[in-house]
Amino acid sequence: MSNRRDFLRTAGQATVGAWLTGGTVSGLAQPVRRDVRIAGQPATVVDIHAHCVFPEVAAILPAGMATPFNAGFPGLTLGPDRLEVMDARGIDVQALSVNQYWWYAEDRDLAQRIVRMHDEGLAEWCEAYPDRFVALSSVALQFPDLAAAQLEYAVNELGHRGASIGGHVANEPPTSAEYDAFWAKAQELDVPIFMHPNNAMNVVREGGLAGRGNLGNIVGNPLETTVFLTHMMFDGVLDRFPRLKVCGAHGGGYLPSYFGRTEVACGIRANANCANQKLPSEYLRDQVFVDTMVFSEEGLRHLVAETGVSQIVYGSDIPYDWPDTIDIVVDSPSLSDADKRAILGGNLVELLRIET
Repeated sequence: MSNRRDFLRTAGQATVGAWLTGGTVSGLAQPVRRDVRIAGQPATVVDIHAHCVFPEVAAILPAGMATPFNAGFPGLTLGPDRLEVMDARGIDVQALSVNQYWWYAEDRDLAQRIVRMHDEGLAEWCEAYPDRFVALSSVALQFPDLAAAQLEYAVNELGHRGASIGGHVANEPPTSAEYDAFWAKAQELDVPIFMHPNNAMNVVREGGLAGRGNLGNIVGNPLETTVFLTHMMFDGVLDRFPRLKVCGAHGGGYLPSYFGRTEVACGIRANANCANQKLPSEYLRDQVFVDTMVFSEEGLRHLVAETGVSQIVYGSDIPYDWPDTIDIVVDSPSLSDADKRAILGGNLVELLRIET
């Protein structure tokens, strides 16, 4: 992959220079980056929730295997258009991840090769654009020992800043002792784990979210995030690994919206059988992070009330077509200027060890 790396490095240097100066690449004028400001001063914006795919992985799949990712979706394959979108919104840095997790169904050898190709592709892209991107590995979580080794390689050898995982593996949450090898490695490396759902296929019967409204996404994704984060608390994972940091996509799902029920469940339900040693609110304000994808001032205000400013990070879901939340943060009447800076970038600068 050295030829591709050399190409990306050359292209990256030329393209970044053009974007910063408003110059040209291949004769095409490029837009100047939006300058996000708080109280008149520039604000750093860092994005935890950024999708991508590497179509090259199809070359290592078995003959006849259907390509199991939506590589044709506009903007998923990384190219100059990703920088255009980021610049238009005012995003300074994205944490990229490949997060459909279709390789969770593959055998150990193929899953290892798929993840290695993803990780090295991400490393090449980040090397080409070092001021604009960092990477999250997407490990083969169905083999926890392999996932731990993949995370260690990605962080220590490739410079990745953490990992992205799904909310379930073969329809079970990754919260039993079987997965402790992976969680232990994440804690040892002191890197965050970003959880992204896949339509709650582990908790909803087949066809249960069919019909109008794309409910697999609209309802299923936040539902899966809610189930995952709740398992992380009630199954004792966050107690076994007290320095572990996990981030739930889509505002933490429905968890913060009805958190009072979660807070009291273990104390009032005789059959709850909870393994957690602390109140759920203690995890929510320390080890659990959530992104800003709630799309309204009231949603953001409530999220802050339940989690605290320190646990909220900006997420865009690029390239998918969701409303952006930068202006909701900037214009929020319930947040201080310091709160706004923390949510838009400061919390992730610290969590992902980004140099600014």
